Amino acid sequence: MKQILDAILAGDTPAEEFSRLEVPAHYRGITVHADETGMFEGLAANEKDPRKSLHLDDVPTPELGPGEALVAVMASAINYNTVWTSIFEPVSTFSFLKRYGKLSPLTARHDLPYHVVGSDLAGVVLRTGPGVNAWKPGDEVVAHCLSVELESPDGHNDTMMDSEQRIWGFETNFGGLAELALVKSNQLMPKPAHLTWEEAASPGLVNSTAYRQLVSANGANMKQGDVVLIWGASGGLGSYATQFALNGGAIPVCVVSSPEKAEICRAMGAELIIDRSAEGYKFWSDEHTQDAREWKRFGAKIRELTGGDDPDIVFEHPGRETFGASTYVARRGGTIVTCASTSGYMHEYDNRYLWMNLKRIIGSHFANYREAWEANRLIAKGMVHPTLSRVYPLEETGQAAYDVHRNLHQGKVGVLTLAPGEGLGVKNPELREQHLTQINRFRDR
Repeated sequence: MKQILDAILAGDTPAEEFSRLEVPAHYRGITVHADETGMFEGLAANEKDPRKSLHLDDVPTPELGPGEALVAVMASAINYNTVWTSIFEPVSTFSFLKRYGKLSPLTARHDLPYHVVGSDLAGVVLRTGPGVNAWKPGDEVVAHCLSVELESPDGHNDTMMDSEQRIWGFETNFGGLAELALVKSNQLMPKPAHLTWEEAASPGLVNSTAYRQLVSANGANMKQGDVVLIWGASGGLGSYATQFALNGGAIPVCVVSSPEKAEICRAMGAELIIDRSAEGYKFWSDEHTQDAREWKRFGAKIRELTGGDDPDIVFEHPGRETFGASTYVARRGGTIVTCASTSGYMHEYDNRYLWMNLKRIIGSHFANYREAWEANRLIAKGMVHPTLSRVYPLEETGQAAYDVHRNLHQGKVGVLTLAPGEGLGVKNPELREQHLTQINRFRDR
């Protein structure tokens, strides 16, 4: 692995030399173990500790198949799907790997008693399999985390509709929280040249998810002037939604949970901010009953900030805790667009406010390659910026996942894999200098 790292750090190693580098038989990766899936039985979700279930193991390097690439990973990041994997919720990811393994002899590689996790990476292509022409060894890349087979006609209008689409590193093996990763070539995108490895690794999943959910015609199809209510607006997902709203001429109403997170939104350029903790909103009067009076109080606060307008779009991802309020406050004919459910999957809302006011609920899941490419292009042009707040070494991935699980983070949490330290990998210092204030706004907190 040292020769690979030396070649990457040299910065000018030709493709031919990368092709000659020996690929190690084993590499270090963050795993969960199939024989530990019951370790948290009987505990509430918030009591389950990723530090106990995530392991740093030496694992065999997988065989490279057609249409695939092996990438030396310099940095990765924590997404909530890694938290779900680590606490074995809503189901153990080994059920995904077992199902995928039955698809073909090639996918059988993924059905293992360990799962190398992680759905983000920034790194360098080491090898490509047969049929790969767009990428070569030595290319600096980031990864789009949709793994799709595209053998069904369903996926050829929108790959997210393919019957065999999966999130790499969550529903497949050999993910990005490791020194090496196995990806399909149509997951690869150019690394933004003005970013460090850890900065470039952090936007991938959440940036493209927010793009599809808010900007794409497959999601809310946001337009100029739309009032957009954004839950968790300073977080890993919401911070990109806030930037897309601002860049697209919309009016974000940012919901946060502390004064510090409110300041992050102001630093992004948002002006309309609700600190839900300071306002004391309690949308549930008990475990089974929502309080419609709190929905109304919340809606009144939104109209106070907007000059009387209700949200055209509600950017939903907390789920159970907030979904009733989201459905209520959206304007007549408005859109609630939802992905994930970090506070619970079983949503409840008063359907009278949906059907009688002609509102729409749109489900949005990750992004297709085109949407991810456009989202990454905005990063590469310096129009949208990474929201990295803290970086951990690979050995402390469990703690990083714990922080995300307990909402102790701001923006995204990064992980150094092969990179020996922070601040490496910048190829366009001029563009970086233009945007340094925006790049550092999360790191300064």
